[in-house]
Amino acid sequence: MQENDYIIRNNDYDTPWKEALEQFFYEFMEQFFPEAASEIDWAAGHEFLDKELQQIVRDAELGKRFADKLVRVRLLGTGEEQIILLHIEIQGQYEAEFAKRMFVYHYRLFDKYDRRIVSMAVLTDEHEAWRPSEYRYAALGCEMHLTFPMRKMSDFALTLDALETSTNPFAVVIMAHLKSQETRGNMRERLAWKVRIARALYGKEMSRSSILDIMRFLDWLITLPEDLQQKFQETAYQLERIPMPYYADFELKAMNKGLQQGLQQGVQQGVQQGVQQGVQQGLQKAVIAILRKKFPEQIHLFMPLVESITDTERLQNIIPLLLLADSPEDTLRLLQSE
Repeated sequence: MQENDYIIRNNDYDTPWKEALEQFFYEFMEQFFPEAASEIDWAAGHEFLDKELQQIVRDAELGKRFADKLVRVRLLGTGEEQIILLHIEIQGQYEAEFAKRMFVYHYRLFDKYDRRIVSMAVLTDEHEAWRPSEYRYAALGCEMHLTFPMRKMSDFALTLDALETSTNPFAVVIMAHLKSQETRGNMRERLAWKVRIARALYGKEMSRSSILDIMRFLDWLITLPEDLQQKFQETAYQLERIPMPYYADFELKAMNKGLQQGLQQGVQQGVQQGVQQGVQQGLQKAVIAILRKKFPEQIHLFMPLVESITDTERLQNIIPLLLLADSPEDTLRLLQSE
């Protein structure tokens, strides 16, 4: 993914939600359905069954929604009966027949898989009183009743401060959704909130790739006129250059000290050996100082690669990327890339 891949203009509402659910499914469950999340054996993994779900609902399209997911999970415990299917709906607008659709999908899934089905819904609309969570009918002594867990996105509006400081990625998704609705008629305020949410996102202890994934969702959700979007992009590019918060202040200071020492040595050597060679060696020392602090056990693998890089421009460009590298494997790929 390129640095500006999160700058998108996408009218496909379904795709961003599905991407967010797939990328942060555990975090989604923790944010919206924490009690259910606590009963799932996350160590056993989970599997998305999108194709299977589409086969089930293809001829039962009873309304529009943002996204739906079918996920196979294992509950804590042992035995085949602990495997269940979660059917999750993200509903974006009021729909009179929504509860009926949840029921139809539920019984079709049960009929196909003969396994326990758990239906869940997240409502992102602005109709406060609309809170469907059950479907039932009865006649001649026969009764059918489905109750399903439901969360309303607007209920999080009272916990905005907690969302902003939360470490859960889906807290950012909720903030973005709420502010996209609240600022619909005020583009300047919308820009201010989009920047604020982006800054909060970059302050979380998350991998760079995860941050960019959420930035794509943020950009899809909080749309701006072209001139204001350009201002947001400028801020986003600045945020991209900020070292990620994987390190305490003293660690970042140590890295910066190593960088400064390396550059200083490069200047001193430049006087004696020629500026170009001195700057090159100084940059190499700076890179090694950073890597020694980040991955001390792998430094012996990195040093030959760093010493083989003689292009000063490449050395300068690679330093901020190395600061953002999440793992030794990522670091090796950066050093080996041309």
